[in-house]
Order: sequence, then structure tokens, then C-alpha cells
Amino acid sequence: MDDTVIVQPAVTANSYRFRQMTEGDLSDVLVIERSTYEFPWSETIFKDCLRVNYRCYVVESVETAAVQGYAIMTVAAGESHILNLCLDESLRGHGVGRGLLAHLVDDARRNRADTMLLEVRTSNKIAIDLYLKTGFNEIGRRNAYYPAKHGREDALILMRAL
Repeated sequence: MDDTVIVQPAVTANSYRFRQMTEGDLSDVLVIERSTYEFPWSETIFKDCLRVNYRCYVVESVETAAVQGYAIMTVAAGESHILNLCLDESLRGHGVGRGLLAHLVDDARRNRADTMLLEVRTSNKIAIDLYLKTGFNEIGRRNAYYPAKHGREDALILMRAL
């Protein structure tokens, strides 16, 4: 029997950084997207977001420069809207999502947004908990918004004043 213990390095605030997404990041982004979502965005959707200059970011390992997450947000007319925020499973539960969300809030404020909106699946309890703990409030529901394995799933509409 092998007694080898593999210790994963701790995820700390200094072990990752946020930078603008490029088209060169899309292969890594798509791996995370497809491993996370049953109905993932296509490469074309991500390319369109980059093409129209949405606020697109990746979470990158400082040590390896590996893309470990991403976020896409629009900012216009005083309103920001988070369209997608996703982390590689290895980073979940370590505060990186909270850090990425704070980065988006700062970016939205720098771009003169006073409100931030997003939709989240009603079944995504972990994300809902994060959003509620960081100042978002439920303001509505979109019935049958997301595709689901057996039909459609509702989305909660969450808002945060900036």
C-alpha cells in the first residue's frame, strides 16, 4: 500500500489574479464552462462577448498562469449585469469567487454603474448564498429561464446597489 499523501497548495489571495480575457483564453474557459454546466455557453457566445467589449475577465494562477475561472459583465447606462461567473471546481469554497465578485463590483463602479444585476438558477444554492452575503437582494424571478435536463428552470433576479 502506498502511503504517499498529496497535499494541494493552499489557495490564498496571493495565489491568483484577475486579468482581461483574450480569445487565446477561450480553450481553457470552455473546459471550465463545459465541466460546470449541463447547458454551457458556446465558443461563439464567448467570442461575441469579447467582440462587443463586454467586461470579460479570467482568474489566473500566479504560479502557473493557468486559467481557473472567468466572469463576463456588461456595463451601460449606469447599470452592470453579470452574465456569467464561474470557477474551476478546485477553487470553489476558497473565497476566490467572492474576490472575483468584488473585482466586478469595483470595475462596475469605475465605469459609473450604480446598480448590479444578475440571474441565477434557483437550484444554485451556493451561488445564491454568496450573492446574498455580498449585498444582493432578490428582486424577481424569471420563470422557465434556463434550460434543464427535464424542461426549464426558474432564475432568481438579484440586484445590488453600488
